[in-house]
Amino acid sequence: MNTTDSSPTEELKSNKENTIDDDSPADWEQSADANENHAGSGEENEELDGDGGEAEAPPRAKKKPVKVDDDRLRKEHVNVVFIGHVDAGKSTIGGQIMYLTGMVDKRTLEKYEREAREKNRETWYLSWALDTNTEERDKGKTVEVGRAYFETERKHFTILDAPGHKSFVPNMIGGASQADLAVLVISARKGEFETGFEKGGQTREHAMLAKTAGVKHLVVLINKMDDSTVLWSEERFTECREKLLPYLKKCGFNVKTDLKFIPCSGLTGTFLKEPADETICSWYRGPAFIPYIDNLPSLDRSLEGPFRMPIIDRYKDMGTVVLGKVEMGIAKKGQQLVIMPNRTIVEIIQLWSDDDEVNSVGVGENVKIKLKGVEEEDVSQGFVLCDASQPCRTGKIFDAQVHIVEHKSIICAGYSAVCHIHTAAEEVTLKAIICLIDKKSREKRTARPRYVKQDQGAIMRLEAAGVICLEPFEEFPQMGRFTLRDEGKTIAIGKVLKVKE
Repeated sequence: MNTTDSSPTEELKSNKENTIDDDSPADWEQSADANENHAGSGEENEELDGDGGEAEAPPRAKKKPVKVDDDRLRKEHVNVVFIGHVDAGKSTIGGQIMYLTGMVDKRTLEKYEREAREKNRETWYLSWALDTNTEERDKGKTVEVGRAYFETERKHFTILDAPGHKSFVPNMIGGASQADLAVLVISARKGEFETGFEKGGQTREHAMLAKTAGVKHLVVLINKMDDSTVLWSEERFTECREKLLPYLKKCGFNVKTDLKFIPCSGLTGTFLKEPADETICSWYRGPAFIPYIDNLPSLDRSLEGPFRMPIIDRYKDMGTVVLGKVEMGIAKKGQQLVIMPNRTIVEIIQLWSDDDEVNSVGVGENVKIKLKGVEEEDVSQGFVLCDASQPCRTGKIFDAQVHIVEHKSIICAGYSAVCHIHTAAEEVTLKAIICLIDKKSREKRTARPRYVKQDQGAIMRLEAAGVICLEPFEEFPQMGRFTLRDEGKTIAIGKVLKVKE
């Protein structure tokens, strides 16, 4: 993102003449690609351990040097979110990948297998590497976004294991907002694919939410190919693929450049790291999943711009620790930052990137930051950790371009829904519909309509219940795209055009 010296008022003025894009998420991406500021890890500042000095120097406590892994600096960070309908096998695939890449040893896996057998859950043991709490293990359902990481020779991947159950979609949105790459897991088992894909299933909603969250590349893993109802059938793989393609196109994914379909078995690990033997599957000779994502082109990221990190979680541990993905800039130990929208000045005491303690963090990394100067109860999910000299914008009233995806009745002024923007979730009320947008010509038409209905696009003025951190989509897409949800359904997707007040 190109930061200039122009004042926020000038930026707002320049925003007044907004050119209206098409209301599908695909077209937003084209207009904003140049503005996307993702990652690359920052340069590390080696910390001195105070060992040297002359004899007369007063004795001081030796500070343990921070272990700086030079390998971490060279490797590109990629955040991968696993999405899909409940029971498609997301956590099992995540656990199997961790085992295949050496992040979980055989002994730990055997312990999980024993414990799972005691609970009559033999086939669930791999998912326990990511589903760590008792509730998730007993019910076999992921509730929170599980986190783990693995490495290849070229890249460092963070796994975000999103819940598939419709009750936990808000948690899934939080996971997708941190991702660079999405993996849609589909169950090929007879009946399970149909349940997930038809109305009421989570396959459609998850794919759309991933695109709305800014994920550009989607890998579709057709899982459970070893099931007795499938037995590596090419016909079943093709059937699932052909049913999914029209919907994924509608979401805005380009079939040639953004999508890849791979058959696999999470339980046996087939096609996850190594290609399968021809006796098992003779018809698919493409790459396995890990080599495929390892060879994807590098993400176009820049370290320029002020530091921004939307907070996804926080906890207390000898200070306040906040978690999130760095969306812009770099931060170093000892640096002063500000937490928006409360404008609390804080100082960085410690930094971790995927559990490794480091001296600095850069764009795209999933990090934990220990802060001085703020209490845990004064930080909420959706707050943003910013550069103290250039904090992000905050506001309650904003103009947005909105596309109604699914809503039975009409939507008028006074309608309220929950707005999910980056990691924040805030109730918003529709103050006014400014105009409708023609789907084909993308031009404004019908000024001040009385209502808007399904499949229509409009420019609206929305008011949030509290002050939220947000930016115009054209300037910073990661904090300018949002989803509106009501009664457990995604009803609209949108992008911020202008922050009013």
